[in-house]
Amino acid sequence: MGILAVLFLLAAYLLVATLGGLKEFRYIGGGVPVTNVVTVSGEGEVFAVPDIATFSFGVIEQAETVGEAQKTATDKINAVIEYLKEQGIEEKDIRTVSYNVYPRYEYIQDVCTQLRCPPGRQELDGFEVSQTVEVKVRNPQKAGELLSGAGARGANNVSGLAFTIDDEEKLMQDARAKAIEDARTKAEQLADDLDVRLVRVVNFAEGGQGPIPFYYGKDAVMNRAMGGAADMAVAESAPSIPTGENKIMVSVTITYEIR
Repeated sequence: MGILAVLFLLAAYLLVATLGGLKEFRYIGGGVPVTNVVTVSGEGEVFAVPDIATFSFGVIEQAETVGEAQKTATDKINAVIEYLKEQGIEEKDIRTVSYNVYPRYEYIQDVCTQLRCPPGRQELDGFEVSQTVEVKVRNPQKAGELLSGAGARGANNVSGLAFTIDDEEKLMQDARAKAIEDARTKAEQLADDLDVRLVRVVNFAEGGQGPIPFYYGKDAVMNRAMGGAADMAVAESAPSIPTGENKIMVSVTITYEIR
């Protein structure tokens, strides 16, 4: 009985080992790189009118003491912020991006003589306070009016005007879908020309640009997209600032296995 039991266990072990080997055999060559392929590229682009304008304004004040400089700067900043809120800008869309206090020094050089020229020295000459605030405008058509209003209320540095799109990711998805469809169409035509069949996608790469300003009209040169700056001298009347269109472009490269 003992010998039969040993033989039975040995047979069972060999059966399991054989099944395992057959199972592994199924995957032999599974990691071998595909060599019969075609690679195509595609592009997709969408256009959209910007729905967000951003700009920054700042105040720089100098005085003999920190307190005096801070008070003057704060009064002007608060006046501009109050004006913006009156124009419908929400508090969440107004944020300080920098606030700095610097001592100001004057270089003093005493009169030199033939025998001696004393070294120069620095003497404290007051303080400088600067504050910069960034504003998001959800109605780009009001950007020019708000720029003028900020300048009229004491802002002495208005810059960084940019037109962007709030839901940019949705536009990127639309452009990507067009690029993939463009690549697929090219691949199908190529497969037909070569008398082969597309099997599966084995590689995918994506590149994109956007949003890119797409100008129209001779006055649209003021438009800057994605953080482009347009330092503007604030005039008494609101400047005309066309928003134009922004172009979102995506390019893809797709490799297909063929048979």
